[in-house]
Amino acid sequence: MKIGVVGAPVDLGQERRGVDMGPSAIRIAHLEERLAALGHWVEDFGNIPSTDMSTAVLGDTRARYLEDVVDQCGLIARLVARSVKEGYFPLVLGGDQSTSIGTAAGLAEAGSRRGIIWLDAHGDFNTPKTTPSGNIHGMALAAILGYGHPKLANLGGVRPKALEKNTVLIGGRSFDPKEAEAISRSKMTVYTMRQIDELGMKKVMEEAIAVAGKGVKQVHLSFDVDAIDPREAPGTGTSVHGGLTYREAHLAMEMLSDSKKVTSAEFVEVNPILDTANLTGQLAVELILSLFGKKIIA
Repeated sequence: MKIGVVGAPVDLGQERRGVDMGPSAIRIAHLEERLAALGHWVEDFGNIPSTDMSTAVLGDTRARYLEDVVDQCGLIARLVARSVKEGYFPLVLGGDQSTSIGTAAGLAEAGSRRGIIWLDAHGDFNTPKTTPSGNIHGMALAAILGYGHPKLANLGGVRPKALEKNTVLIGGRSFDPKEAEAISRSKMTVYTMRQIDELGMKKVMEEAIAVAGKGVKQVHLSFDVDAIDPREAPGTGTSVHGGLTYREAHLAMEMLSDSKKVTSAEFVEVNPILDTANLTGQLAVELILSLFGKKIIA
């Protein structure tokens, strides 16, 4: 497979510094070399130029740093669209989850008939009207599905950028009150940690793959590392106890690999400042390898 790596060192979508170093943390865990060892061709498209909080304009506190986030997502979209046009599987490395809006905008240049599998401790389904924080990383999925601020929802000229009925949210355990109401009203399929406990990860992933892939040829994977329990992935800014185990996360990636449904992916919210010896960056690489076909035994 031809894999096009896009670095998105963006930290404006949330309030804790350091997540802009996430792409470097993942790369220095030998991402390219280890993917190449699996037989893939890897092209690194580099990082988009990014603005940090020292120079960005805060603006409306209901959508913090909106203009700068929109600009940066536009740059991500262009690189993602380029990678698709050149025949690469786009693999985006964040940065905070606001980068997902740019990823989706780039993918949507080729159409919006797409499913999404979104692994995250949070819903990311807020809008400026419901958010308690104003952090855009908590609005990413809503914007992708056409809700919220027009500058986010309309980014790239396609709204929505994926199909709501083919969107599956997995691993949720911390939703804001109004956000939870919106999620309940949505057409998404949602598996909170309770459903994972009750059904088991295998059943959840079987159902998720079926829902996301029904009637479409493209499925995008978005993996926020805070989906994993912080005891195993400490290097992230909004950790919540009670998340996926190491093996549950790997099983999810292995099943997605076996399904051959995933056509693009992103791994976000790795924050090396909060990490221990790049444990979370290394874990992200291990999960990426499982997604791209690494097996315990051939």
